[in-house]
Amino acid sequence: MDDESKVLVIYTGGTIGMLVGHQGLLPEPLFLTETLRSQNRFHDPLQESLYSHSGSVQGFRQWSSSGTSSPLSNPIDTAGHSSDLLVRSSRPIGQPALLTESHPTAIQQPLCRRLSEDLYEANLPSLVTPRSAVPGGSGSKRIRYAILEWSPLLDSSNIEIHDWIRIATEIELNYSFDAFVVLHGTDTMTYTSSALTFLLEDLGKTVIVTGAQIPLSQLRNDAVDNLLGALSIAGHYVIPECCLYFNHTLFRGNRVSKFSSFDLSAFSSPNFPPLVNVGIDIVVNWNDVIRQTGLRRFKVHKDMSPHVANLRLFPGITDATIRAFLMPPIRGVVLETYGAGNAPQRSDLMSSLKEACDRGIVIVAISQCAKGSVSDAYETGRTLLQAGVVPGADMTPECALTKLSYLLSKPELSSSEVRELMRMPLRGELTRPSRSTPTQPTINQNFENIQGLLSQFVRLSSSVSPTPKVVVTSNSMDEATQDAAKPWSWTAAEAVTTEAALVPFLIHLAAARDDVESLKFCIASPSGIDDSQRNAAVAGGVVNCLDPTSGRSPLHVAALNGSSRCTGILLESGALVHLRDSLGHTPLYYAARQGHESVVEILVKVGANLGGSDFDGGFATLAVQNALHSGDQNAIRIWTKAGMAVDI
Repeated sequence: MDDESKVLVIYTGGTIGMLVGHQGLLPEPLFLTETLRSQNRFHDPLQESLYSHSGSVQGFRQWSSSGTSSPLSNPIDTAGHSSDLLVRSSRPIGQPALLTESHPTAIQQPLCRRLSEDLYEANLPSLVTPRSAVPGGSGSKRIRYAILEWSPLLDSSNIEIHDWIRIATEIELNYSFDAFVVLHGTDTMTYTSSALTFLLEDLGKTVIVTGAQIPLSQLRNDAVDNLLGALSIAGHYVIPECCLYFNHTLFRGNRVSKFSSFDLSAFSSPNFPPLVNVGIDIVVNWNDVIRQTGLRRFKVHKDMSPHVANLRLFPGITDATIRAFLMPPIRGVVLETYGAGNAPQRSDLMSSLKEACDRGIVIVAISQCAKGSVSDAYETGRTLLQAGVVPGADMTPECALTKLSYLLSKPELSSSEVRELMRMPLRGELTRPSRSTPTQPTINQNFENIQGLLSQFVRLSSSVSPTPKVVVTSNSMDEATQDAAKPWSWTAAEAVTTEAALVPFLIHLAAARDDVESLKFCIASPSGIDDSQRNAAVAGGVVNCLDPTSGRSPLHVAALNGSSRCTGILLESGALVHLRDSLGHTPLYYAARQGHESVVEILVKVGANLGGSDFDGGFATLAVQNALHSGDQNAIRIWTKAGMAVDI
C-alpha cells in the first residue's frame, strides 16, 4: 500500500540470531523470526500495541482503558492486507523439518516451489512495524518485511565468495521490494559490504548490511537497535548504495573496517564521513550519497576472481617470500605499505615486484594506517610506482581486495585497464585528490546569480512569450536600494537560501513543460556556490526535490506530462527512478496511465518497475482492465511495456 514500504531481510547468520549451546554461541534456525514476531516494535499488524498508541497522552490513555488484548497477541494481520510476501531465491527456501525430540512442536514452514534448476519461490509470512515517521523521510509509514532465512545459517567466518554472489542474486531476484537488509556476522561484515557495492551494478535502492555484537537472545543487547535502525532507514529513505549500519551510524559499505571485537561501536570509517547519523534526529548527509547517473538499469555481476590476496610488508621481509607469494595462480595483490605508501628500497624486492607487474599481475598499494592515503611524496613511495604498482589512495584493505577480485573477474578487461580502474572511484570507495579550493563568490557575483535565477523564474512562470528579463545589478543600485537588498543578497549563505527556495519550483515547472534549457540551468547550479552547499539546502539533491503538497519528484512530473527529453536528462543527472509520491505511485505508473509510451520506454530501460499502490492498490490492474474492456490497443501495449501481464 502507499503507506507501507516493503523490505526484504536476508538473514545469513551471525551473532544477532544466536543462542548459547554446549560449546558456545551458535545460530538457531527460526529463532530470530519468532522473536521478532513476538515483539511489538517489530510486529504490530493490527496497530493495537503500546507502540502504536504512544504518540500522545490521550492516545495512550484511550488504549490502556479500552480493554485491548495483550500487546503480544494478534500475530496475524487481518487488516485487509495480505500477510504473505512472495520471495525468490537461488536455493530452497525454509528450514528442514524441526519435528525432533528437541523440537516436539514443529514450526509451520512455507511451501517452497521449484521453478527451475536454480530458482525457488515461497510466500513468506510478513511482519509489519508500527507506523512511524522519520525526519526527511517519505511520510508516516509502516514497514512490511519478510525474512529470507538461509539454511544452514552461517557464522561470518565461514562466508566465502559464492555467498556474496548468492546475496547479490537474491537481491536481484526480489528487486520488486523497496529496500533490503542483510543480517550478517560482524567478523567479515566489511568484506561482504565492500563486495556487494561492486557486485550490485547501477543500484537504485537501499541495501543495508547489519548485525550485532550481542545476540537478540540476551536481555541486554545491541541487536534491537541495529535491526530497528536499519529497517527504519531502509523503509523511509532511498539511499541507492550498499551500506553498513551499526551503533546508530550508517556508513558507506566499502569505506568501513572493523576495529573492535569488544565495543558496541565496532566499526569505523576513518577516511569518509557517515552517510547517516542517528541520534535524537536522523541526519542524512545527502551531499555524500551517491546518485546513479546515466541510462543504465540495475544488474548483478555474478563472478569474482579467487586469485587475489593481501600482502603486508614488514621489516626484514625476504625476496623469497615475495616471489613465492606472487607465483601463479595469483593475479592480483593488495600490498599493505608503510605510512603514505612507502616500502623497503632493496633492489631485490623492487625487482620482484616489477617482474610480477610485467607478467600482468596487478599490485595495488594501500597504507597499513587506518587513516590516511598513499601518495608519492616520498622517494620510497615513488619507486613502487616506477615498478608498476598502482596507488590505491585511501581504500580499506577489505575494499581494495574485493574491488580487485571484482575487476579481475571481468574477461573484457586487460591488466592495464584493471590497473587504471583501481585508481578510479567506481562506487565512492576512494577519495580523489583535491585539485582546488572553491572560492567564495563576491557580492556582485551573488547579484548576478540571483538575477539569472529570477530571469528563469519569470520566464517559466509567465504564460506570455517572450518574457521580460529581470535585471538586478549592484552597480545600477543606489545605496539605499542596496541596503534594502542586503537581507537576501549580502552573503553567500543568503544566496544559497534564496536559490534553494526557488530552484525546486523551477525544476518541477521545467520538467512539466519539457523545457530542457531551464532544466539544465537548475541542475547546473547557476550560482558560484559549490554543490555541497547547494545540496545541503535542497535535501537529496535538486533533481530529487519533492513537491511538499504531492510528494512528487521532478521525475514524477516529467512522466506525468510526457516530457521525454527532461526524463532522460533527470535520469542522467541522478534522479531516483524508484521514488514514490504521497499516493504511493511511481513515475512509471503516471507515464503509463497518461499513455506516454516514449517515457515508459526510457524508465523501463533504467530498471523502473511498478510498486506501492501502483500494483498493491490495484490501480495499474484497474487501468489494464479498463483498456481491455474498451479495446484500447494503444493502452494495452503501453501497460505491457510497463511490466503488467495483460491477459488478452
